[in-house]
Amino acid sequence: MAGAVSYRDVFRVPEFRAMWLAELQSVAGDQLARVALSVLVFADTGSAALTGLTYALTFVPSLLGGVFLTGLADRFPRRDLILWIDGLRGCLILLVAIPAMPFWSLCVLVGIVSLLQPVFKSAQLALLPDVLGEERFSTGMAIRSITIQSAQMAGFAGGGLLIAVFNPYVVLVLDALTFFGSAILIRLRLQHRPAARTAPEPGARGSSIGQTWGLLFADRGMRALVLMLWLMALVAVYEGMAAPYAALFGGSAVTVGIILAADPLGSVIGAFLFSKFVPEHRRPGLLGPLSIAAAAPVALCLLHPNIVISVLLFVIAGAFGTIVVMQTTTSMTLRLPDARRGQAIGMSNSGLTTATGISPLLAGILSDKTNAATAIGWFGLAGTAAAVLLALAWRRAERTTPVQTP
Repeated sequence: MAGAVSYRDVFRVPEFRAMWLAELQSVAGDQLARVALSVLVFADTGSAALTGLTYALTFVPSLLGGVFLTGLADRFPRRDLILWIDGLRGCLILLVAIPAMPFWSLCVLVGIVSLLQPVFKSAQLALLPDVLGEERFSTGMAIRSITIQSAQMAGFAGGGLLIAVFNPYVVLVLDALTFFGSAILIRLRLQHRPAARTAPEPGARGSSIGQTWGLLFADRGMRALVLMLWLMALVAVYEGMAAPYAALFGGSAVTVGIILAADPLGSVIGAFLFSKFVPEHRRPGLLGPLSIAAAAPVALCLLHPNIVISVLLFVIAGAFGTIVVMQTTTSMTLRLPDARRGQAIGMSNSGLTTATGISPLLAGILSDKTNAATAIGWFGLAGTAAAVLLALAWRRAERTTPVQTP
Protein backbone atom coordinates (compact mmCIF):
# COMPACT_ATOMS: atom_id res chain seq x y z
CA MET A 1 0.00 0.00 0.00
CA ALA A 2 1.27 3.47 -0.85
CA GLY A 3 2.04 6.03 1.86
CA ALA A 4 -0.74 8.03 3.42
CA VAL A 5 -2.13 10.78 1.20
CA SER A 6 -1.94 14.20 2.85
CA TYR A 7 -4.13 17.24 2.29
CA ARG A 8 -1.14 18.85 0.60
CA ASP A 9 -0.94 15.96 -1.89
CA VAL A 10 -4.56 16.55 -2.85
CA PHE A 11 -4.22 20.31 -3.13
CA ARG A 12 -1.24 19.83 -5.46
CA VAL A 13 -3.76 18.75 -8.13
CA PRO A 14 -4.70 22.00 -9.98
CA GLU A 15 -8.10 20.72 -11.12
CA PHE A 16 -9.05 19.77 -7.57
CA ARG A 17 -8.10 23.24 -6.33
CA ALA A 18 -10.45 24.75 -8.89
CA MET A 19 -13.30 22.37 -8.01
CA TRP A 20 -12.76 22.93 -4.28
CA LEU A 21 -12.77 26.72 -4.56
CA ALA A 22 -15.78 26.67 -6.90
CA GLU A 23 -17.79 24.51 -4.50
CA LEU A 24 -16.72 26.62 -1.52
CA GLN A 25 -18.13 29.70 -3.23
CA SER A 26 -21.38 27.96 -4.20
CA VAL A 27 -22.06 26.46 -0.76
CA ALA A 28 -21.38 29.71 1.09
CA GLY A 29 -23.55 31.55 -1.43
CA ASP A 30 -26.38 29.04 -0.98
CA GLN A 31 -26.40 29.56 2.77
CA LEU A 32 -26.38 33.34 2.32
CA ALA A 33 -29.35 33.01 -0.03
CA ARG A 34 -31.36 30.86 2.39
CA VAL A 35 -30.97 33.46 5.13
CA ALA A 36 -31.74 36.31 2.70
CA LEU A 37 -34.83 34.60 1.28
CA SER A 38 -36.23 33.88 4.73
CA VAL A 39 -35.77 37.50 5.80
CA LEU A 40 -37.05 38.87 2.49
CA VAL A 41 -40.22 36.77 2.37
CA PHE A 42 -41.08 37.33 6.02
CA ALA A 43 -40.58 41.08 5.64
CA ASP A 44 -42.80 41.18 2.53
CA THR A 45 -45.55 38.80 3.66
CA GLY A 46 -45.40 38.74 7.46
CA SER A 47 -46.24 35.04 7.20
CA ALA A 48 -44.15 32.42 8.99
CA ALA A 49 -45.84 29.71 6.89
CA LEU A 50 -44.86 31.34 3.59
CA THR A 51 -41.35 31.92 4.93
CA GLY A 52 -41.14 28.23 5.80
CA LEU A 53 -42.46 27.31 2.35
CA THR A 54 -39.76 29.40 0.68
CA TYR A 55 -37.05 27.82 2.82
CA ALA A 56 -38.40 24.35 2.03
CA LEU A 57 -38.25 25.18 -1.69
CA THR A 58 -34.47 25.47 -1.35
CA PHE A 59 -34.46 21.71 -0.54
CA VAL A 60 -37.61 19.85 -1.63
CA PRO A 61 -37.37 20.08 -5.47
CA SER A 62 -33.89 18.59 -5.21
CA LEU A 63 -35.59 15.26 -4.48
CA LEU A 64 -37.12 15.27 -7.97
CA GLY A 65 -33.87 16.44 -9.50
CA GLY A 66 -31.99 13.66 -7.75
CA VAL A 67 -34.25 10.96 -9.16
CA PHE A 68 -35.07 12.24 -12.65
CA LEU A 69 -32.22 14.53 -13.72
CA THR A 70 -28.96 13.16 -12.31
CA GLY A 71 -28.62 10.79 -15.27
CA LEU A 72 -27.52 13.90 -17.17
CA ALA A 73 -24.23 13.64 -15.26
CA ASP A 74 -23.51 10.43 -17.19
CA ARG A 75 -24.93 11.42 -20.59
CA PHE A 76 -23.15 14.77 -20.96
CA PRO A 77 -19.56 15.87 -20.28
CA ARG A 78 -19.51 16.52 -16.54
CA ARG A 79 -17.31 19.58 -16.64
CA ASP A 80 -19.61 21.26 -19.19
CA LEU A 81 -22.70 20.31 -17.18
CA ILE A 82 -21.25 21.87 -14.00
CA LEU A 83 -20.37 25.03 -15.91
CA TRP A 84 -23.82 25.49 -17.45
CA ILE A 85 -25.68 24.70 -14.23
CA ASP A 86 -23.65 27.26 -12.31
CA GLY A 87 -24.29 29.88 -14.97
CA LEU A 88 -28.01 29.12 -15.07
CA ARG A 89 -28.34 29.21 -11.27
CA GLY A 90 -26.56 32.56 -11.19
CA CYS A 91 -29.03 34.00 -13.71
CA LEU A 92 -32.02 32.63 -11.79
CA ILE A 93 -30.82 34.10 -8.49
CA LEU A 94 -30.33 37.48 -10.18
CA LEU A 95 -34.00 37.34 -11.18
CA VAL A 96 -34.94 36.50 -7.58
CA ALA A 97 -33.01 39.60 -6.48
CA ILE A 98 -35.25 41.92 -8.51
CA PRO A 99 -37.26 44.05 -6.03
CA ALA A 100 -41.04 43.57 -6.00
CA MET A 101 -40.75 40.13 -7.60
CA PRO A 102 -44.18 38.43 -7.17
CA PHE A 103 -44.07 35.80 -4.43
CA TRP A 104 -45.12 32.86 -6.59
CA SER A 105 -42.62 33.83 -9.30
CA LEU A 106 -39.96 33.84 -6.61
CA CYS A 107 -41.08 30.36 -5.52
CA VAL A 108 -40.78 29.01 -9.07
CA LEU A 109 -37.28 30.47 -9.53
CA VAL A 110 -36.05 29.17 -6.18
CA GLY A 111 -37.58 25.76 -6.94
CA ILE A 112 -35.70 25.53 -10.26
CA VAL A 113 -32.42 26.42 -8.54
CA SER A 114 -33.06 23.64 -6.01
CA LEU A 115 -33.99 21.21 -8.80
CA LEU A 116 -30.59 21.73 -10.43
CA GLN A 117 -28.54 21.24 -7.24
CA PRO A 118 -28.40 17.40 -7.26
CA VAL A 119 -27.37 17.39 -10.93
CA PHE A 120 -24.46 19.69 -10.08
CA LYS A 121 -23.49 17.57 -7.07
CA SER A 122 -23.72 14.29 -8.98
CA ALA A 123 -21.60 15.59 -11.84
CA GLN A 124 -19.02 16.93 -9.42
CA LEU A 125 -18.77 13.77 -7.29
CA ALA A 126 -18.65 11.56 -10.39
CA LEU A 127 -15.87 13.71 -11.84
CA LEU A 128 -13.77 13.77 -8.67
CA PRO A 129 -12.27 10.24 -9.04
CA ASP A 130 -11.14 11.17 -12.56
CA VAL A 131 -9.45 14.31 -11.26
CA LEU A 132 -7.82 12.81 -8.17
CA GLY A 133 -7.46 9.13 -8.95
CA GLU A 134 -8.46 6.46 -6.44
CA GLU A 135 -5.42 6.98 -4.23
CA ARG A 136 -6.31 10.61 -3.47
CA PHE A 137 -10.09 10.35 -3.69
CA SER A 138 -10.82 9.46 -0.05
CA THR A 139 -8.73 12.37 1.26
CA GLY A 140 -10.35 14.68 -1.28
CA MET A 141 -13.78 13.66 0.03
CA ALA A 142 -12.65 14.50 3.58
CA ILE A 143 -11.50 17.94 2.46
CA ARG A 144 -14.89 18.49 0.76
CA SER A 145 -16.77 17.49 3.90
CA ILE A 146 -14.76 19.81 6.14
CA THR A 147 -15.10 22.65 3.65
CA ILE A 148 -18.85 22.25 3.11
CA GLN A 149 -19.66 22.13 6.82
CA SER A 150 -17.42 25.13 7.54
CA ALA A 151 -18.91 27.09 4.64
CA GLN A 152 -22.43 26.32 5.83
CA MET A 153 -21.68 27.63 9.31
CA ALA A 154 -19.98 30.72 7.90
CA GLY A 155 -22.78 31.25 5.39
CA PHE A 156 -25.51 31.22 8.01
CA ALA A 157 -23.59 33.55 10.30
CA GLY A 158 -22.38 35.78 7.46
CA GLY A 159 -25.85 35.97 5.94
CA GLY A 160 -27.29 37.54 9.06
CA LEU A 161 -24.39 39.97 9.32
CA LEU A 162 -24.57 41.03 5.67
CA ILE A 163 -28.33 41.54 5.83
CA ALA A 164 -27.87 43.70 8.92
CA VAL A 165 -25.32 45.84 7.04
CA PHE A 166 -26.94 45.85 3.59
CA ASN A 167 -30.28 44.24 2.64
CA PRO A 168 -31.50 40.85 1.36
CA TYR A 169 -31.34 41.94 -2.29
CA VAL A 170 -27.61 42.70 -2.06
CA VAL A 171 -27.00 39.32 -0.44
CA LEU A 172 -28.88 37.57 -3.26
CA VAL A 173 -26.76 39.37 -5.85
CA LEU A 174 -23.66 38.18 -3.98
CA ASP A 175 -25.02 34.63 -4.15
CA ALA A 176 -25.46 34.98 -7.93
CA LEU A 177 -21.87 36.20 -8.21
CA THR A 178 -20.63 33.09 -6.39
CA PHE A 179 -22.27 30.93 -9.06
CA PHE A 180 -20.74 32.98 -11.87
CA GLY A 181 -17.34 32.84 -10.15
CA SER A 182 -17.65 29.08 -9.84
CA ALA A 183 -18.53 28.74 -13.54
CA ILE A 184 -15.53 30.82 -14.56
CA LEU A 185 -13.18 28.70 -12.43
CA ILE A 186 -14.54 25.47 -13.90
CA ARG A 187 -14.31 26.85 -17.45
CA LEU A 188 -10.70 27.99 -17.08
CA ARG A 189 -9.18 25.32 -14.84
CA LEU A 190 -10.86 22.00 -15.64
CA GLN A 191 -9.99 20.06 -18.76
CA HIS A 192 -12.73 18.74 -21.01
CA ARG A 193 -13.56 15.04 -20.70
CA PRO A 194 -16.05 13.11 -22.83
CA ALA A 195 -19.36 11.92 -21.44
CA ALA A 196 -19.19 8.68 -19.46
CA ARG A 197 -22.12 7.20 -21.39
CA THR A 198 -22.08 8.30 -25.02
CA ALA A 199 -24.44 5.78 -26.64
CA PRO A 200 -28.17 6.24 -25.97
CA GLU A 201 -29.70 3.31 -24.14
CA PRO A 202 -32.81 1.53 -25.36
CA GLY A 203 -35.96 2.01 -23.33
CA ALA A 204 -37.57 4.93 -21.61
CA ARG A 205 -36.13 7.14 -18.90
CA GLY A 206 -37.99 5.03 -16.34
CA SER A 207 -35.99 2.01 -17.48
CA SER A 208 -32.74 3.88 -16.81
CA ILE A 209 -33.93 4.89 -13.35
CA GLY A 210 -34.97 1.33 -12.59
CA GLN A 211 -31.63 -0.05 -13.75
CA THR A 212 -29.77 2.41 -11.54
CA TRP A 213 -31.89 1.50 -8.51
CA GLY A 214 -31.10 -2.12 -9.31
CA LEU A 215 -27.40 -1.28 -9.41
CA LEU A 216 -27.57 0.36 -5.98
CA PHE A 217 -29.15 -2.78 -4.53
CA ALA A 218 -27.35 -5.28 -6.76
CA ASP A 219 -25.40 -7.02 -4.00
CA ARG A 220 -25.45 -7.00 -0.23
CA GLY A 221 -22.31 -4.89 -0.01
CA MET A 222 -23.83 -2.06 -2.03
CA ARG A 223 -27.16 -2.47 -0.21
CA ALA A 224 -25.43 -2.14 3.15
CA LEU A 225 -23.62 1.01 1.99
CA VAL A 226 -26.80 2.66 0.72
CA LEU A 227 -28.79 1.79 3.84
CA MET A 228 -26.02 2.97 6.17
CA LEU A 229 -25.99 6.26 4.28
CA TRP A 230 -29.75 6.68 4.65
CA LEU A 231 -29.62 5.63 8.30
CA MET A 232 -27.63 8.76 9.10
CA ALA A 233 -30.77 10.83 8.40
CA LEU A 234 -32.47 8.95 11.24
CA VAL A 235 -29.52 9.73 13.50
CA ALA A 236 -29.53 13.46 12.70
CA VAL A 237 -33.21 13.90 13.62
CA TYR A 238 -32.19 16.27 16.44
CA GLU A 239 -31.50 19.01 13.87
CA GLY A 240 -35.14 19.16 12.83
CA MET A 241 -36.22 19.01 16.48
CA ALA A 242 -33.89 21.75 17.72
CA ALA A 243 -36.62 24.23 18.68
CA PRO A 244 -38.84 21.86 20.72
CA TYR A 245 -35.75 20.31 22.32
CA ALA A 246 -34.47 23.72 23.40
CA ALA A 247 -37.93 24.54 24.76
CA LEU A 248 -37.64 21.62 27.20
CA PHE A 249 -34.92 23.58 28.97
CA GLY A 250 -36.57 26.98 28.62
CA GLY A 251 -34.00 27.84 25.98
CA SER A 252 -34.08 30.83 23.64
CA ALA A 253 -33.29 31.21 19.95
CA VAL A 254 -29.62 31.19 20.97
CA THR A 255 -30.09 27.69 22.41
CA VAL A 256 -31.68 26.56 19.15
CA GLY A 257 -28.70 27.97 17.26
CA ILE A 258 -26.26 26.14 19.52
CA ILE A 259 -28.08 22.84 18.94
CA LEU A 260 -28.05 23.43 15.17
CA ALA A 261 -24.34 24.27 15.28
CA ALA A 262 -23.51 21.01 17.07
CA ASP A 263 -23.82 18.81 13.98
CA PRO A 264 -21.62 20.85 11.61
CA LEU A 265 -19.06 21.36 14.39
CA GLY A 266 -18.92 17.62 14.99
CA SER A 267 -18.76 17.05 11.24
CA VAL A 268 -15.65 19.18 10.84
CA ILE A 269 -13.94 17.51 13.80
CA GLY A 270 -14.89 14.00 12.70
CA ALA A 271 -13.88 14.42 9.06
CA PHE A 272 -10.53 15.92 10.04
CA LEU A 273 -9.60 13.26 12.61
CA PHE A 274 -10.77 10.35 10.45
CA SER A 275 -8.91 11.48 7.35
CA LYS A 276 -5.80 12.42 9.32
CA PHE A 277 -5.32 9.43 11.58
CA VAL A 278 -7.15 6.42 10.11
CA PRO A 279 -5.25 4.61 7.32
CA GLU A 280 -7.22 4.38 4.09
CA HIS A 281 -7.11 0.59 3.91
CA ARG A 282 -8.84 0.34 7.31
CA ARG A 283 -11.62 2.85 6.69
CA PRO A 284 -14.20 0.64 4.92
CA GLY A 285 -13.92 -2.02 7.61
CA LEU A 286 -14.79 0.50 10.32
CA LEU A 287 -18.11 1.51 8.78
CA GLY A 288 -20.19 -0.84 10.93
CA PRO A 289 -18.81 0.26 14.33
CA LEU A 290 -18.89 3.90 13.19
CA SER A 291 -22.59 3.64 12.28
CA ILE A 292 -23.35 2.28 15.75
CA ALA A 293 -21.23 5.04 17.32
CA ALA A 294 -23.21 7.67 15.38
CA ALA A 295 -26.60 6.42 16.60
CA ALA A 296 -25.82 5.47 20.19
CA PRO A 297 -25.28 9.03 21.54
CA VAL A 298 -28.70 10.06 20.23
CA ALA A 299 -30.32 7.13 22.06
CA LEU A 300 -28.98 8.60 25.33
CA CYS A 301 -31.52 11.40 24.99
CA LEU A 302 -33.96 8.90 26.51
CA LEU A 303 -32.18 9.68 29.80
CA HIS A 304 -33.10 13.38 29.44
CA PRO A 305 -29.58 14.81 29.87
CA ASN A 306 -29.15 18.54 30.49
CA ILE A 307 -28.59 20.90 27.58
CA VAL A 308 -24.78 20.91 27.86
CA ILE A 309 -24.56 17.11 27.79
CA SER A 310 -27.14 17.03 24.99
CA VAL A 311 -25.09 19.35 22.79
CA LEU A 312 -21.97 17.26 23.44
CA LEU A 313 -23.89 14.14 22.43
CA PHE A 314 -25.04 15.86 19.23
CA VAL A 315 -21.46 16.92 18.44
CA ILE A 316 -20.32 13.30 18.84
CA ALA A 317 -23.22 12.00 16.73
CA GLY A 318 -22.45 14.61 14.07
CA ALA A 319 -18.79 13.61 14.00
CA PHE A 320 -19.43 9.89 13.54
CA GLY A 321 -22.42 10.49 11.27
CA THR A 322 -20.38 12.61 8.87
CA ILE A 323 -17.62 10.01 8.81
CA VAL A 324 -20.19 7.36 7.83
CA VAL A 325 -21.70 9.57 5.09
CA MET A 326 -18.23 10.41 3.80
CA GLN A 327 -16.97 6.82 3.75
CA THR A 328 -20.15 5.25 2.37
CA THR A 329 -20.14 7.80 -0.46
CA THR A 330 -16.46 7.11 -1.13
CA SER A 331 -16.92 3.34 -1.16
CA MET A 332 -20.04 3.52 -3.34
CA THR A 333 -18.36 5.86 -5.83
CA LEU A 334 -15.38 3.55 -6.26
CA ARG A 335 -17.62 0.49 -6.70
CA LEU A 336 -19.94 2.07 -9.27
CA PRO A 337 -19.25 1.83 -13.03
CA ASP A 338 -18.37 5.21 -14.50
CA ALA A 339 -21.27 5.10 -16.98
CA ARG A 340 -23.79 5.00 -14.10
CA ARG A 341 -21.85 6.81 -11.40
CA GLY A 342 -23.49 10.22 -11.66
CA GLN A 343 -27.08 8.99 -11.63
CA ALA A 344 -26.45 6.41 -8.90
CA ILE A 345 -24.81 8.96 -6.59
CA GLY A 346 -27.63 11.41 -7.22
CA MET A 347 -30.33 8.85 -6.47
CA SER A 348 -28.66 7.62 -3.30
CA ASN A 349 -28.34 11.21 -2.10
CA SER A 350 -32.03 11.76 -2.91
CA GLY A 351 -32.87 8.91 -0.56
CA LEU A 352 -30.77 10.58 2.12
CA THR A 353 -32.52 13.91 1.55
CA THR A 354 -35.95 12.27 1.67
CA ALA A 355 -35.13 10.51 4.93
CA THR A 356 -33.74 13.75 6.34
CA GLY A 357 -37.07 15.44 5.67
CA ILE A 358 -39.29 12.62 6.90
CA SER A 359 -37.43 11.87 10.14
CA PRO A 360 -38.18 15.20 11.91
CA LEU A 361 -41.81 14.98 10.78
CA LEU A 362 -42.24 11.56 12.39
CA ALA A 363 -40.25 12.63 15.44
CA GLY A 364 -42.48 15.68 15.78
CA ILE A 365 -45.60 13.50 15.80
CA LEU A 366 -44.03 11.28 18.46
CA SER A 367 -42.92 14.34 20.41
CA ASP A 368 -46.51 15.60 20.60
CA LYS A 369 -47.41 12.35 22.37
CA THR A 370 -44.33 12.36 24.65
CA ASN A 371 -41.67 15.09 24.51
CA ALA A 372 -38.77 16.07 22.26
CA ALA A 373 -36.06 14.28 24.27
CA THR A 374 -38.01 11.02 24.36
CA ALA A 375 -38.81 11.19 20.64
CA ILE A 376 -35.20 11.87 19.68
CA GLY A 377 -34.02 9.13 22.03
CA TRP A 378 -36.34 6.54 20.47
CA PHE A 379 -35.05 7.48 17.02
CA GLY A 380 -31.51 7.02 18.32
CA LEU A 381 -32.39 3.63 19.80
CA ALA A 382 -34.01 2.50 16.55
CA GLY A 383 -30.98 3.80 14.67
CA THR A 384 -28.61 1.88 16.93
CA ALA A 385 -30.53 -1.37 16.38
CA ALA A 386 -30.56 -0.82 12.61
CA ALA A 387 -26.85 0.05 12.66
CA VAL A 388 -26.03 -3.25 14.39
CA LEU A 389 -27.89 -5.20 11.69
CA LEU A 390 -26.23 -3.23 8.90
CA ALA A 391 -22.82 -3.63 10.51
CA LEU A 392 -23.26 -7.40 10.45
CA ALA A 393 -24.45 -7.29 6.82
CA TRP A 394 -21.48 -5.11 5.82
CA ARG A 395 -19.04 -7.41 7.60
CA ARG A 396 -20.40 -10.44 5.74
CA ALA A 397 -20.27 -8.56 2.44
CA GLU A 398 -16.67 -7.49 3.02
CA ARG A 399 -15.62 -11.07 3.63
CA THR A 400 -17.04 -12.21 0.29
CA THR A 401 -16.37 -9.14 -1.88
CA PRO A 402 -13.87 -6.79 -0.23
CA VAL A 403 -14.13 -3.12 -1.14
CA GLN A 404 -11.47 -1.99 -3.55
CA THR A 405 -8.98 0.28 -1.82
CA PRO A 406 -6.02 2.18 -3.17
